[in-house]
Amino acid sequence: MGSEKKFVQEGINRAQITEYFIKQLDRAGYGGMTISRTPMGTQITVFAEKPGIIIGKGGRTIRKLTSDVAELFNMDNPQIDVQEVKVPELNAQMMATRLANALERGIYFRKAGHNMLRRIMESGALGCEIITSGKFTGSRSRVQKFVAGNILHAGKPAEELVDDGFATAIKKLGTIGCRVRIIPPGVEIPGQFHTTPRTVEEVSTEPEKPAGVVEILDEAKAETTIEEEIIAESPPETVVETPIETTEPEREEVKADLEEEVVVEVPGEADEETRMRGEVLEHKHKEYDYWHPVSRVHKKEAE
Repeated sequence: MGSEKKFVQEGINRAQITEYFIKQLDRAGYGGMTISRTPMGTQITVFAEKPGIIIGKGGRTIRKLTSDVAELFNMDNPQIDVQEVKVPELNAQMMATRLANALERGIYFRKAGHNMLRRIMESGALGCEIITSGKFTGSRSRVQKFVAGNILHAGKPAEELVDDGFATAIKKLGTIGCRVRIIPPGVEIPGQFHTTPRTVEEVSTEPEKPAGVVEILDEAKAETTIEEEIIAESPPETVVETPIETTEPEREEVKADLEEEVVVEVPGEADEETRMRGEVLEHKHKEYDYWHPVSRVHKKEAE
């Protein structure tokens, strides 16, 4: 067999195995497969939403699946491994199968397409494209597309970076094909670039000070900060007022000095005595034993 025929036959076998797994593993949530050649045989990795259904009780289902693949597709010692899909919304085959099931249940195609697109983009996909083709309403078939984000259509990146899934919905008017293409998160799309903000250095307008002046200022600042720290750490001083003690004789002398008044005798008439008490002129009659100001008016004796 030539190399071209060999590649064609491998592609046919891959398509037949995929169709077989879609039919057999529909209840398990089939999400695609990978085939790799090893010295021990052919390694087939199946991705599913519910791997327990594929394995079966005691591994009975997966053993039967392995024997059927070896007989139907002439494979030598096939080994099937099952892996769980953590995020079904980022698996194109699972989303295509869910969309086909929704259309078969009678959900309007626009509502089903928009809901599926929103769920895929909310899961973190960089881009998604949903294409449905067939008889939706009326007698003529048409194509309806739902697109969001970035999507690749041509070249090697479109084959390697884009996850592709296809499913068929069978209705009374005919069959409807559902194709879902997803770019998962974390993929570097060719030609994509990112802008980084440029940092502008600020130029100071203050004149530069000599090195010696700067050192002196730094030392002065350091000393002031040290003094402030010492003042802050030291406890506040308490001021105690000590009363001035005075002896008893001193108190009596002060009291006598305060009470002492200046008395100056001034000569007056024969029947009275006169004196200056401070700034007041007083006199005392001989008949009376008390002093009174001279300015006081005397009462006349009754006749």
